[in-house]
Amino acid sequence: MATITDKRARMHNPAHPGEILREMYLAPLGITITQAAKALGVTRKHVSAIANGRTPVTPDMALRLATAFATEPELWVNLQAQYDLWTVSKKARPKVKALVTKKAA
Repeated sequence: MATITDKRARMHNPAHPGEILREMYLAPLGITITQAAKALGVTRKHVSAIANGRTPVTPDMALRLATAFATEPELWVNLQAQYDLWTVSKKARPKVKALVTKKAA
């Protein structure tokens, strides 16, 4: 059975959800940032920041994207969570004392 550490070591560099939005939805459908912002009910600046990987997809935005692009909000939330977890796993590990020891398999 793989441990959490083993899984983290196997993680790849996941795309920011904004890249998925840009490359799999906006570009193929010929939708501009301005058109998307209007449909989503947010500013152009906000959609641009997401599409360029500068801003995370929040649960609120996940609901908006799911409605606009006929997906599930969990898709967007999970993409963001994977990206965030990978990003933080590349930083220095915090000093944490184990509360539970590993059991032999």
